[in-house]
Amino acid sequence: MSQNKPRMQRMSAAQQRARGRSGRPGAPKAKVKPATASDWIAGARLRTLPLAIAPVIIGVGAAKLADGPGIWHPVRALLCLAVAICLQIGVNYANDYSDGVRGTDKYRVGPSRLTGSGRAAPKRVLTVALVFFGLGALSGLLLVLLTQHWWLLLVGAAAIAAAWFYTGGKRPYGYYGLGEVFVFLFFGIVATAGTTYLLAGLVNQEAWFGSVIAGLIACAVLMVNNIRDIVPDKQAGKRTLAVLLGNVASRIVYCVFLLVPFGILAVLALLYPIAWLGFFALLAALPACAITLFAKTPRELVTALQLTSLTGLLVAIAVGGAFAF
Repeated sequence: MSQNKPRMQRMSAAQQRARGRSGRPGAPKAKVKPATASDWIAGARLRTLPLAIAPVIIGVGAAKLADGPGIWHPVRALLCLAVAICLQIGVNYANDYSDGVRGTDKYRVGPSRLTGSGRAAPKRVLTVALVFFGLGALSGLLLVLLTQHWWLLLVGAAAIAAAWFYTGGKRPYGYYGLGEVFVFLFFGIVATAGTTYLLAGLVNQEAWFGSVIAGLIACAVLMVNNIRDIVPDKQAGKRTLAVLLGNVASRIVYCVFLLVPFGILAVLALLYPIAWLGFFALLAALPACAITLFAKTPRELVTALQLTSLTGLLVAIAVGGAFAF
């Protein structure tokens, strides 16, 4: 009897390999449909693009304030926007690739990813990510050629490295609770102050205040995204700040990230009255906070993420417009 047991186990294993999703022995393995154009567009995660656009708007406004009436730099401003958008899309595809090949996405509860779902080959997703990184680098190089600020090539290289190593490499910093730190630095300080410097040749205090606003709201977007994934991230060994803080504390910190910028906005509005219009963004921010504090389902947190991105864009338009006009 004991001699037959290994054989029975081998037969059982063979039968299991022959099973499809139906669970019946011999059933053909279900095929995953290849990614469509809409899947690739979804993979770019367009709802996160306000994170890239907002600091550029604020930076352009601060530069206009520094330059004075009648001075605009539309080509450089568009190149700054191209750098920010290309890096944002690039990091989204890079995260899709890295989390997919690492196996993190098998625990995912949010919208499915290209790599993790098997709808796209990992190499194709990586190639698309590198293409957008390359387009961002090219736009940055053109900016350096126009301004002759060659040292900014190092800043650009650091931004691309930060985008890749968020979830890529052997020790991705996004897996060790440092995502918000780098998001604040690169989607707040670097993007806003960098835009102002490339346009005006200096960084005024308005740009610094604006960079803090943009950075904190960007942190709020990342936080609410990671709150949704606390359970699967724990299972995958991904220690985001939300995982480290826990479910309750991370929701409170999210609200702090999102609402503190309105305090800074009030200070700016005392000097630049148009900035008061930014408080209309509370119509999106307050519901986002309420949803995040009491959400029970991933879908609710996706809605909060969308409202948070909208908040960032509306505040940026008000602040940038206040500086420029």
